Amino acid sequence: MATPLGARGTAQRSTTRPQVLTGARVVLPTGTVPDGRLTIDGTRIAAEDPHGTPRGTAQVIDVTGHWLVPGFVDLHNHGGGGASFSGTAEDVQKAIHTHRLHGTTTLVASTVTDDMDFLVRQAGLLSELAEQGDLAGIHFEGPFISPCRKGAHSEALLRDPDPAEVRKLIDAARGRARMVTLATELPGGLDSVRLLAEHGVIAAVGHTDATYEQTVQAIDAGATVATHLFNAMPPLGHRAPGPIAALLEDERVTVELINDGTHLHPAALELAFRHAGPGRVAFITDAMDAAGIGDGRYLLGPLEVEVSEGVARLVEGGSIAGSTLTQDRAFQRAVTIDRLPVEHVVAALSANPARLLGIDDTVGSLEPGKDADLVLLDENFELKGVMRKGNWVVDPQLD
Repeated sequence: MATPLGARGTAQRSTTRPQVLTGARVVLPTGTVPDGRLTIDGTRIAAEDPHGTPRGTAQVIDVTGHWLVPGFVDLHNHGGGGASFSGTAEDVQKAIHTHRLHGTTTLVASTVTDDMDFLVRQAGLLSELAEQGDLAGIHFEGPFISPCRKGAHSEALLRDPDPAEVRKLIDAARGRARMVTLATELPGGLDSVRLLAEHGVIAAVGHTDATYEQTVQAIDAGATVATHLFNAMPPLGHRAPGPIAALLEDERVTVELINDGTHLHPAALELAFRHAGPGRVAFITDAMDAAGIGDGRYLLGPLEVEVSEGVARLVEGGSIAGSTLTQDRAFQRAVTIDRLPVEHVVAALSANPARLLGIDDTVGSLEPGKDADLVLLDENFELKGVMRKGNWVVDPQLD
């Protein structure tokens, strides 16, 4: 996508003058504005001056022929750029920057199943970065998941969702825990969902072997997200519909989808959009270290992963092990291959996850007063620029 890292630069550049982006198709909550205009003043999107900006006071950038969309919000991401959110602070910053180069301006760091003491320590590290504004929070995926649907998680480290241990992770995150994925059918599952809901943390149903009825109970207890719907859960059956049917049918649930062409058949993606509707879908990457890098051997938690032709699988057993996806690729695929309306894709990548996280007052859409987080795409939906809080992370490439 776009040009190599060296040509795109690694330093954020800002200007003290307002910036006016003109001529693009601007995707707003109310629809797409052709030949639109967006004014950036400092770190925020500014309201348009009905009398126009006086000549010479603003930097005008002509982006005719391009799309301007909100910066992407990723709810579920384990790393990238050869680094993991289970690593050091330097590793975490490297992963964050990798995904910013691909348009993800707001990111929740996901951990993977590990020893509880390690997860507690890592929660402390990640919470510091969240307090600095580098992360939107922490997502704990495991260890409270089903051994029957463990995917790329170490079975030896799995455990039932004891509310006391769930509370331990929440406390370690110092108010920065945003989501915990649970197999809610396990002992302590429903009580843990209730605990999370009481503390304002999203309870997500995932890596689960639950029945339809058990999933309905979990939703009624407060679960509001389906962790990568269809993946790591029983398939939809006509006599045993399982969790998929319950999660799709309930208006209280947002469903995560990994749109990389590997995790989901296009028909499954269409099914999710048709039944959940564009307001309840959130595209995620579920990215691991190889995102933005390429094929090779990597670690996901304590497990070794082989990435071949962009697909990550466990060396032992062959289970899919996260993805190498970046959100700009998810966007391009959704529009050009899946033929989804651009406005629906923007909702799935930005508005819906921002609303779910409770930060839609500052990010997720191009509206006056919100953070100047945006992505510039060409007519083929190739990434050509990224701005975060008024600073160009990827300078506009308009040739």
